[in-house]
Formats: sequence, structure tokens, C-alpha cells
Amino acid sequence: MVLALLSLPLALCLALPFAALVAYNSPQDWVRGLTSVAALQALGLTLRTTFAAVFLCVVFGLPVAVLLARFNFRAKAALDILVDLPIMIPPVVVGVALLLAFGRYGIAGRYLTMAGIELPFSTAAVVMAQFVMAVPFFVRAARAGFETVDSKLEDSARVLGATRWEVFRTISLPLAMPSLAAGTVLAWARALSEFGATMMFAGSFPGRTQTLALAVMSGMESDLKTAVSIAGLSLFIGLTALTATRAMIGRWNIPSG
Repeated sequence: MVLALLSLPLALCLALPFAALVAYNSPQDWVRGLTSVAALQALGLTLRTTFAAVFLCVVFGLPVAVLLARFNFRAKAALDILVDLPIMIPPVVVGVALLLAFGRYGIAGRYLTMAGIELPFSTAAVVMAQFVMAVPFFVRAARAGFETVDSKLEDSARVLGATRWEVFRTISLPLAMPSLAAGTVLAWARALSEFGATMMFAGSFPGRTQTLALAVMSGMESDLKTAVSIAGLSLFIGLTALTATRAMIGRWNIPSG
């Protein structure tokens, strides 16, 4: 009972802002805001870019997760820090770094420009910013999943003549799949909420780079009720993703922390 009372201030502090957000608009305002051009454009762009970003997280993050979970090498600590770095620094800093690297006069951007490719302030820039900010969440979850796989099972399969790829495909990957699924959802949720890096590297152009998070900021300057509606939509999507992740944890008994 005492612990419940002591937990009440924190619960209220977290719940009250979301309750205020939901209660601010009337039903008519919600309908108008959610069916507005700004909301529909931002939702469509957000879904396309976040799914693309998560696809990149899986493709490029999976090998890194296996490497960190199953192998020891000299640069392991450095790679581990590098993967987690986007979590530890402000997203705006990540956006500036992306701009300096891939901008028109950036380290890599100057060569891309010579080839006719310009990433900044494009839809591709949105995907890249979301990918960089989301991939640590996938790698951490995937790594934890592979670390829970009993290495004796893998060794036994190798002794019986299975190749390293066959062991990975038939034993390691299926056993780690629950964590991979949870990591995928977490990465998607992080990509969905990305703001700072996207703002710096891609800008906020409706229909091209303006995601839900950026549409909320833009709406705050011109139409508060529409901004609240878009914010509520983001809240609903994020809550759905969190609920799905919790369901995976409960269903497959994934360690939650």
C-alpha cells in the first residue's frame, strides 16, 4: 500500500499530459484534424519511411548483432560503443553529423553530388536519419536474443556436420526470433518518434520530408487543434507498438530487462 502511494506522483506525472492531449480536442476537431491533408500526408510518409528504415535496421543490424553476440575481436568494444552512440547523444547532433557527412560538401556527400545524388532534404534523408536513430534498438535486442541461444546446441550441430550457415538458419535464428521480432517493433517505434535528426538532415517539407513528428511542430505554429490531432495519432501508434512488444515479451517469455 505504501509503495502504491509513493508510486502515485510518478504515475500522475506521466499520465496527466497524455490525458490532457486526448481531452483537448472535441470529437469534431479530432475528425477534422485526422482527415486533414497535413495529417494524411504525414501519416503516409511516416509509414513509408519507417518501414524502409526498419528494413535497413534488419539487413545491416543483424550481422552486427551476431558478431557482437558470438565473436570476440579486438575492436568489439569500439563497435559496441559506436552502435549505442546515437542513443546517448542528442538527435540534433546526429542530424548535424549526417549533414556534414552526406551534405553537398560533406566527406561523402561531395562524391555523391558528383554522381548526381543529393541526400539532404529528401525522403531518402528521412529514412537515413530514422535508420541511424533506430538501429541501436534492433541491434541490442537481437544481440540479447542470440546471447540466450545455448552454444552447446550450435556446437552439437557443427559436430554432426552442419555448416555454420545451416546452424545459424536452423538453430540460432529460430531460437532468437522472439527477440528479433521485439527489436524490430522497438526500432520501428523509435523511427516513428524521430524528430531532431530528421529536422536537421531532411527538413520539414510537406509530402516529402514532413513526418508525423514534424507535422506536429509545424501545426503548433498555425493550427493547434490539427497539431493535437496529429500528436494523438502518434500517441495511438506508439501505444499500439508498445502493447505489441509487451505481448511478444509475455508470449515468448523474452527477458524484458
